[in-house]
Amino acid sequence: MANPIRIRAIQGLTEGDSFSYTREFTREETSSFGDMTRDYNPVHYDLRWSELKGFKDLICHGLLVGSMLCEFGGQVGWLATGMNFKFIKPVYFGDTICCAVTITKIADNGYAEAEAFFTNQDGEKVCCAQLTGRVPLNPERELLKQMSDEGDPANRLSNENYDGLKKAVS
Repeated sequence: MANPIRIRAIQGLTEGDSFSYTREFTREETSSFGDMTRDYNPVHYDLRWSELKGFKDLICHGLLVGSMLCEFGGQVGWLATGMNFKFIKPVYFGDTICCAVTITKIADNGYAEAEAFFTNQDGEKVCCAQLTGRVPLNPERELLKQMSDEGDPANRLSNENYDGLKKAVS
């Protein structure tokens, strides 16, 4: 079963298209992200430091939260050319974040712009981002369709048995 975001990309993206999805962040993900990026800022690992900085607990890496955009980009085949983040509030382990992406501009050559808003389970905005990139044009959309028809085996979010995150296309 194809991911609904990928299905929309196959149909053709248009200005105003919006996508939203959620993810819960864990201590283990932050630890892995720190290892991959070598970001060992104590605000993510040492409660004394985190409290000294004014937080109630350890916080997730901002770019880990921002990486939720990779799900959108990966599903639609968006080739990113720029991202600009504003981190507004901390994300704590166990927080569930909703990422809502809206395409705001698409040129004939596939150049596109989008905006994203990240909110926590309490409806508080924790981050926002502006994106630029390229959306798939007809040849790429045809290949995405072919990949989907083949079961899209490299796309773990298209597997019917994937028990990960809830997906919604609005």
